[in-house]
Amino acid sequence: MRAYDSQYIDGQWVPSTGSSTIDVINAATEEVMGSVPDGTAEDVDRAVAAAAAAFPAWAATSPDERGKAIQAIAEGLSARNQELAETITGEVGMPIFLSQMIQAGLPAAVATSYVSLIDEVAWEETIGNSLVVKEPIGVVGAITPWNYPLHQIVAKVAPALAAGCTVVLKPSEVAPLNAFILAEIIDGIGLPAGVFNLVSGTGPVVGEAIAAHPDVDMVSFTGSTRAGTRVAEVAAPTVKRVALELGGKSANVILDDLEGDELDAAVRKGVGSCYLNSGQTCTAFTRMLVPRERHDEIVDIVRDEVESVYTLGDPAAGAGRLGPLISDAQRTRVRGYIEKGVEEGATLVTGGAEAPADLPTGYYVQPTVFAGVDNSMTIAREEIFGPVLSVIPYDDVDDAVRIANDTDYGLSGGVWGADAERAKAVARRLRTGQVEVNGGGFNPLAPFGGYKRSGNGRELGKYGLEEFLQTKAMQL
Repeated sequence: MRAYDSQYIDGQWVPSTGSSTIDVINAATEEVMGSVPDGTAEDVDRAVAAAAAAFPAWAATSPDERGKAIQAIAEGLSARNQELAETITGEVGMPIFLSQMIQAGLPAAVATSYVSLIDEVAWEETIGNSLVVKEPIGVVGAITPWNYPLHQIVAKVAPALAAGCTVVLKPSEVAPLNAFILAEIIDGIGLPAGVFNLVSGTGPVVGEAIAAHPDVDMVSFTGSTRAGTRVAEVAAPTVKRVALELGGKSANVILDDLEGDELDAAVRKGVGSCYLNSGQTCTAFTRMLVPRERHDEIVDIVRDEVESVYTLGDPAAGAGRLGPLISDAQRTRVRGYIEKGVEEGATLVTGGAEAPADLPTGYYVQPTVFAGVDNSMTIAREEIFGPVLSVIPYDDVDDAVRIANDTDYGLSGGVWGADAERAKAVARRLRTGQVEVNGGGFNPLAPFGGYKRSGNGRELGKYGLEEFLQTKAMQL
């Protein structure tokens, strides 16, 4: 049980000005595993004031000094890997062996990457009679989600600090405990007071107070498209920079030249992408686009993969490949989409909306596959954020590209083909921020972000750092 009764503001743990707390529920046991303060707009005012006061001195530090601070944060994260993994497994439901690598390991790696990336920034450049300089944008409000909670925090905090910005963080109220561990790490390394501040609370209160605050120079938000549009709306009157990483409905195109083992591997890898973190992944390949004449053959492979590999079980014990969803509300939402798929005429291949009989406790949803899906169906158009895969047939490559791009979103996607150059040519035609070609692995140094309603701006690597910089021209 982790019960936090204070916010981290101006280098100190201080009581919230509010009197309420928010319980954090273990996704597998449905029991309270911790609590955090239910913060207020007044807490945000204090945090922003501290960040604004700390900004001039932090912005004036050398990149080398900022790099050393980030290295210390990365080392602190690595030292508490097991604790972080266990905490996030409880909060989110990802199996512990995956949490160790992804939920706890990836944030440490991302933080470490910015130690050297600082040196790649062209802080000054001469263009004719002008000296063009890069400067930190100022106070950054970071509002982060629950599905990869610590990774999304570090993907904002590390580059912001590297750029010379100060930060006010609001973690998701559903999975906030890992953020408090990060604050403990930052407090322990002696980062100057006010450079990093943590205010827990709800989006409508704390999140909107950050977005609207006139002394916040930039808001970086990750979450649903609905919530992101609200953040942009609230931030608009102050004309601050807004970076949004939002939802996705990614298509995985299986090309018609794949045969035998290559086809088998492509399909099985696509299932894995859809079901990572029980489908609670914004980049999940939730639409598998397959040649119409190979549809039934591919569905058989999908069924075998799901029923033989993607078992449900206690995530803390590593008992299954899939854990529960984050909450009862999310479970209800996903089950509703499954029921909608059946109502609209998609073929239910495996899974379903019924609760798994052997797991009466925990927010579990059966891994579900629909075949014969038309891209106009609700399950093909809306982000479900659960373990639900739609197999959609196409007639030819042009039809596949049309279906893939026929979406409000554009965050990620995949293309698999026997001819690598042909696969890359198809990938170039997809209107999405990232595309995996023949299973290319996630690269934390590559830019991450979306087209269309999947957002704007980029995270990770040097592109993520540049988001937190302003450009000034000095005419000499």
